[in-house]
Amino acid sequence: MIKAIVTDIEGTTSSLSFVKDVLFPYARQHMEVFVHSHENDPQVGKLLNEVRQLAGNASLVLDDVIAQLIRWIDQDKKITPLKALQGLIWEQGYANGDFHGHVYADAVAQLRHWHAAGIKLYVYSSGSVYAQKLLFAHTAFGDLTPLFSGYFDTNIGAKQETRSYQNIAQNIGIRPEDCLFLSDIQGELDAAHQAGMQTCLLMRDGIGGQHGTQSAVADFNAIQFK
Repeated sequence: MIKAIVTDIEGTTSSLSFVKDVLFPYARQHMEVFVHSHENDPQVGKLLNEVRQLAGNASLVLDDVIAQLIRWIDQDKKITPLKALQGLIWEQGYANGDFHGHVYADAVAQLRHWHAAGIKLYVYSSGSVYAQKLLFAHTAFGDLTPLFSGYFDTNIGAKQETRSYQNIAQNIGIRPEDCLFLSDIQGELDAAHQAGMQTCLLMRDGIGGQHGTQSAVADFNAIQFK
């Protein structure tokens, strides 16, 4: 019996275009000014040093660190300190009203339904936990964060590694077979399936049905489980 649902964000609860066409360009546009303005903040300074370590040069000057961050954005890299810095920049965007977090109406309706039914809801995304909370706190449907019992990012593990889903199940204290993972990425679903989780593929621009070993649906309204 499903006791917990773990959901991806991009292409699952939220449109890919919002992330690709709004959030990523906003972070890229504001990265240089943000880093220069906050380099002495302890949290930001720690993240910048992590960038230097990952770049293999602990003595990188600030402008080179910024250039590395922008290259990673352009390459769509899932790198933890980059995601954390993007989250801090997006916080300013949400606060300024520059955009609202996009969530599909069908996702909102089903998340509320599952929450009311006592099913624990979790988010697992390559974006930082902080960025996840910001998105769900600033939607056109209001603050959705009370629906969720927890959030996971790449600190728990890479999204296409089986161990990551085992770690999530252990963290939330629910057997993998009692968890349902939702995503639009086959490789993520395969990893979750190998960890013992039930899975469902979101094909918002496709047709639901059976897709390989995964059940596939067009939106949250079509998701079925026992």
